[in-house]
Parts: sequence; structure tokens; C-alpha cells
Amino acid sequence: MSGPWLVVGLGNPGPPYAGNRHNVGQMVVDVLAGRMARTFTAHKARAAVVDGRLGTLPGGAPGPRVILAKPGSYMNLSGGPVAALCAFYGVDADQLLVVHDELDLPVDTLRLKRDGGEGGHNGLRSISAALGTREYVRLRVGIGRPPGRMDPADFVLRDFSVAERPGLAVTLEEAADAVEDVVTLGLEKAQLRLHTQG
Repeated sequence: MSGPWLVVGLGNPGPPYAGNRHNVGQMVVDVLAGRMARTFTAHKARAAVVDGRLGTLPGGAPGPRVILAKPGSYMNLSGGPVAALCAFYGVDADQLLVVHDELDLPVDTLRLKRDGGEGGHNGLRSISAALGTREYVRLRVGIGRPPGRMDPADFVLRDFSVAERPGLAVTLEEAADAVEDVVTLGLEKAQLRLHTQG
């Protein structure tokens, strides 16, 4: 694998959405940008990007080149910017990692996988359609199920509660660790470390 990794954090653009459950993917790439000591800049592919090296390889060498990205489109149109970024940076699907919210996992739960369905997630559906493949890595960040009879579409556009935020901060760091593990150790070792911890 000679090209860079592209790590995409899904969400909706603009300050009103920044704290929403649906934007947890973007929160994770914000943590990664902080670890890289870089700030996002506008890219012609309708996205904000950071370009740098992430983590440390076994043996101590600097980690691989990683492009962090936050699409500037709404969630259900994420595929256009992601496909454009893949083309611009020469990234194949096997070095694309998408970080997204997952209703079917409890808050503070993370899961890594490659391929599979979109589970009704409009951002993933858009990316798969634009790329013509589902063969990319996903980091699923649990946001829990809506309470009572609340519509899931309304729930994902709500901010995390005050009570959830301390735990969320920990989860975001753990999610960033998982991304680092994928790009420095490979998916299988990253899955083993993530899914067997605790």
C-alpha cells in the first residue's frame, strides 16, 4: 500500500449540527487532526481536509500519510465529495476509512469492519453508490437508540446530553486510537485490539 489513507468523518456541515449525534464521525476526525497538530483547510472536492502523518509504525518510524476529511455536503450526499477526494489523492477503496454514527450500538461502543451493508445509513449509502463498491473500512461509533417512540431521524439530529459528554470524550479518543491502529497496524490487528479490550 503505497498511497495515503483517506479517513472521512461523516456529519452535516455548519455550527448548528456540530454537536449532533449524527456528527460523531466528524468529532473523531477533529480529535485526529489535533493529534496531527494540524487544522482543516478547504478543498475543491467540497470538503475540509488535513494532510499529514498519523501515529507511529512498529519500530518507531513515523506513521503513514493520512488525509482526514469532513465532507462539506449534507450527510445523504457524502458520496460526491468522498469519490472526488479518492480520485484527487489516488486512494483506492481498501485505503478508505469512514467514521460514522451507529444507532444499533450503545453509546461508548465501537466496531471496525470492512464491507457489508449500509444499515439504513444514508451517508454510507451515498458513498457506496458513488464509489461503486462497499469494500471500504468503517468505524462504527455507537450513539444508542432513540428513547420511547422518538423518530430515529429526529434523534440523530439531537446533541449528546450533558450526562453523556464525559463518556463521549473518552469514546472519541478510543475511536481515534482505533483509526491509528488501522493505518499503522492493519485492519485485522486493529479489530483484534478494539474488539477484545475491556
